[in-house]
Amino acid sequence: MNSSDLDSVVRRAIEDVAPDLAGSPIDGDADFHDDLGLDSLDSLNLAIALHEATGVDIPERDYPQITTVATCVAYLLAHAAA
Repeated sequence: MNSSDLDSVVRRAIEDVAPDLAGSPIDGDADFHDDLGLDSLDSLNLAIALHEATGVDIPERDYPQITTVATCVAYLLAHAAA
């Protein structure tokens, strides 16, 4: 998957985790917690959804690195090759 594909995957996963955001534009630099209102359970569900969509494991210790769509895409790109 390339970065554009992953961007779409991340945005779909966010909408699945937080249906109230569906159809709303999500800025790539919007903070998941501060701007989008995702809580810790949402973060866990997002990590699970992303794993199911990409096969990339996201351990809980890495959640603080994944705070926006852009950082999430970068993380997935870096770890998909590993």
